[in-house]
Amino acid sequence: MVSMSRRATRARNASAERGAGTTSAERGRRTPARNADAGTTSADYHRAMSSALEPVILAGERVRLEPLELEHVTRLAEVALDPLLWQWTLARPTDEAGLRAWAAAAIAAREAGTELPFVTLEASTGRPIGSTRYMNVVLEHRRLEIGWTWVAPDWQRTGANREAKLLMLRHAFDTLGCRRVEFKTDSLNAPSRTALLGIGATFEGIFRNHMVMPGGRMRHSAYYSVIDEEWPAVRDALERSLAR
Repeated sequence: MVSMSRRATRARNASAERGAGTTSAERGRRTPARNADAGTTSADYHRAMSSALEPVILAGERVRLEPLELEHVTRLAEVALDPLLWQWTLARPTDEAGLRAWAAAAIAAREAGTELPFVTLEASTGRPIGSTRYMNVVLEHRRLEIGWTWVAPDWQRTGANREAKLLMLRHAFDTLGCRRVEFKTDSLNAPSRTALLGIGATFEGIFRNHMVMPGGRMRHSAYYSVIDEEWPAVRDALERSLAR
């Protein structure tokens, strides 16, 4: 990627600040989580992604996504320590302390403005059942990734993960104005690859020797995406599948 000059970068940042109507000091303060149930207008769809990493609450019928906090870790540890949940990831927590370190790293990424991690709560009980996040956010190209997604075994194949994806895709396209949402997974992770096709994402190819996994194995990553032109059809299909 060609590096931009510092002058161009400052000009672009200043323009983004004027468009967002915020000052540098305002952006530096942590923004309280807000409820995103109210919907958006067509103008919102086309606005800049200046709020892509603001904490937000996304609520559905099955699950509720809230900003991940360290206070979630104790109850999350009740369902999060099955080794199968982490076999395809770089993190391998085996106890509450390890899970706390993983959560702290995710929260630090949020504070640094690079990721937005969520805890996935069972809507009917408020019990933590998993996690997911926005990451690899590229504001100028209006794209982001949904990743680090896991759901505890007892809530798999219940629609919880599918609804979480619907909530995150809806917020990404309809509120943030994304043009592309991408996903990646280990090429050997057949269940994840099937699930991504099941939500309507398009397979784009394999990044070979993409990541070094614990133990030294070179991981090939399978990439998938949904783009804005596809979003209405993807949304409708997800809503129909959840209504069944």
